[in-house]
Amino acid sequence: MLISYTSGTTGDPKGVKLSHKNMVGCTYAGGVRLSHSCEPPDEDDCLISYLPLAHVFEQGMVSVMTVYGAKIGFYSGNVLKLTEDMQVLKPTIFPSVPRLYNKIYGRIHDQVIKAEGLKGWMLKTAVDTKLQNLKAGYGFHHALWDRIIFNKMKAILGGKVRIMVTGSAPISGDVLDFLKICFSAPIFEGYGMTETSASGTLTYGDDPISGHVGGPIQNVKIRLRDIPEMNYLGSADPPKGEIEFWGTSVM
Repeated sequence: MLISYTSGTTGDPKGVKLSHKNMVGCTYAGGVRLSHSCEPPDEDDCLISYLPLAHVFEQGMVSVMTVYGAKIGFYSGNVLKLTEDMQVLKPTIFPSVPRLYNKIYGRIHDQVIKAEGLKGWMLKTAVDTKLQNLKAGYGFHHALWDRIIFNKMKAILGGKVRIMVTGSAPISGDVLDFLKICFSAPIFEGYGMTETSASGTLTYGDDPISGHVGGPIQNVKIRLRDIPEMNYLGSADPPKGEIEFWGTSVM
């Protein structure tokens, strides 16, 4: 039994009792969604663990790595040295939260905007080309621009990251698209709660449209419950209501 505490959105944090069945259900379903558009984790993969283990997001990531036999490297303990840790570990799987992704985006985007002359033209052309290809459904890679520019950006995360994950809060679709082309890797965005053992929905890695959290993963069903007094009705356009989860990962 795992007791994981909520963030306390509606009051004091509450202890959520999650069973082995709950965690395995979410882990299996999340792994199935990941493997739809990329190779599932295996013994050659490595996760860098630096998010709080008390948070269900990190518990979910550690569970996935354990089930699939991947390695887990724990950071040095100082988040300010995370970049240095990644140069040593060279992880292939990188989970993060929007706050850090937005910082990475701001740092790289500012360099692109401020670049001048030939370097500025090359950076802007490379970014525009890859963004157009991404939105057209051609993926994250480009034979020329990756070799000249984006492999250097990918080195910020150790150079080997092939799967990125975000959750716990909303993040702009434009930020996700920019990071996808910079690091030449899919970013899976999920939605869930402590009570659902982390993820309840998850995007597909090859979805060219960002800015949503995907559909239900394999082990849950989701419905909207009408709340007439708040004018939340499933019959509305678009449908509105209280989100209810059912499945093996629900406490």
